[in-house]
Amino acid sequence: MSQAHLTVTQHTTADGVHVVAVAGEIDHTTADTFRQALTADDGTPRYTVVDFRDVTFMDSSGINVLVAANNAAHACDGWLRLAHTPPRVLDLLHIIGLDDVIPLYPTLHQALAPEAAA
Repeated sequence: MSQAHLTVTQHTTADGVHVVAVAGEIDHTTADTFRQALTADDGTPRYTVVDFRDVTFMDSSGINVLVAANNAAHACDGWLRLAHTPPRVLDLLHIIGLDDVIPLYPTLHQALAPEAAA
């Protein structure tokens, strides 16, 4: 059995939004990498958008990371948003009801729009 692979790229917009693009599989072998990407140097970023465009699989390990990141962002009066969520991941988020807790956007541009915060 081969180990899952996850690639993470990240940057911060001029508005201070932490953008994390993930590609590959999010499972128990890659959850720490995903968690670290969602955690800023000072602990937790207040505003984060995760681009799921290239995620091929996510299990409960990824869900746990998202819940913790969402809770941490809200504790700092911030937010977490998801963009480009592929159908397989979207189905999982819907089944567990996380799509009612974390806002989902069809594109990164829409997730980054200031009016999306309303």
